[in-house]
Amino acid sequence: MSKTTMRSSALKVREVLASYGDKKVRGKIVQADALTFLKSLTSESADLVFLDPPFNLGKLYSSRNRDIDRKPEEEYSRWLEKIVSESGRVLVPGGALYLYHLPKWAMLLGSVLVGKSGLKFLHWIAISMKNGFVRGERLYPAHYALLLFTKGRPKIFNRPKIEPTKCRHCDRLIKDYGGYRSIIERQGINLSDFWDDLSPVRHANRKNRKANELPQLLFSRVMGISGIDGGVYVDPFLGSGSGIVAAVRAGMRFYGCDLLRSIKY
Repeated sequence: MSKTTMRSSALKVREVLASYGDKKVRGKIVQADALTFLKSLTSESADLVFLDPPFNLGKLYSSRNRDIDRKPEEEYSRWLEKIVSESGRVLVPGGALYLYHLPKWAMLLGSVLVGKSGLKFLHWIAISMKNGFVRGERLYPAHYALLLFTKGRPKIFNRPKIEPTKCRHCDRLIKDYGGYRSIIERQGINLSDFWDDLSPVRHANRKNRKANELPQLLFSRVMGISGIDGGVYVDPFLGSGSGIVAAVRAGMRFYGCDLLRSIKY
């Protein structure tokens, strides 16, 4: 079992938003800068790290600081490299690191995680986007990237099953699985590296904060693949807290952080 500690002297915490210590929910949520938060954690202490940093697209996360998501590209790149390097440091041998970003940045940061941090690349998971709007002079970017790395051989790696897609009108399977149809109906389908049945939560009546947030199903799958009962989950870009909800359900302890206090934990 991993042992994670926060070095209080090294962590400039604006506020401890929540601290839990009962049998079912164990962990801490703080308001701080992500890089400072990661530096405060002991080395090789996290079994699972999930990174969903701001994409630097100019989104308005705070009316007080409108430039949080508007950094010069070189500055943003240097900051992200430090984030992923620290994330690799806190990962235990055999632990898993997930990075969610645009393909361009996923590719660049993946080289840092493999080259400098020595992590092993395992999967590029495509998360489908639904809009289909024309953008600039490029093909429409139809997916986000969810990259999975491990520190050496993963100590846990499960392959979840999903339900086959059915027609919402006739309730029959959309695909023809030939002679395997009966097996598919009984056992489901192995989860692939292309997830086209979920997308970021954008509708106001489903969101826990103004900015986009990731759906709970995404985190449930992450936990299904790499979650460890009794292990430690670290999330330096906590946002709405969906990752912690999934971690608790998987029996994991957690350390979460966000720069802004956008919701009540």
